Amino acid sequence: MVNKVTPTNTLDWYIKWIASGFVLLAVVCRSVEEIPNNFDLYFSFLGTLGWAYVGFLWHDRAIMILNGILLFFLTTGILRMWL
Repeated sequence: MVNKVTPTNTLDWYIKWIASGFVLLAVVCRSVEEIPNNFDLYFSFLGTLGWAYVGFLWHDRAIMILNGILLFFLTTGILRMWL
């Protein structure tokens, strides 16, 4: 039996799974033409924000940089949709 290294039921554990769920919902919205694009943007934003926070908690620069850049582009897309 393999011992798990990643702790469970911690703040980062909940955030990463919830954020992953939002990212998956965004992909579903993107793949179904009948769902408006704004749902894809909103769910992607929430998932990316969650993963950026997890990267901050883990002190993982790669996760923070990737998701920080993605947040910039998603925010730009949301603002363009609103304006």
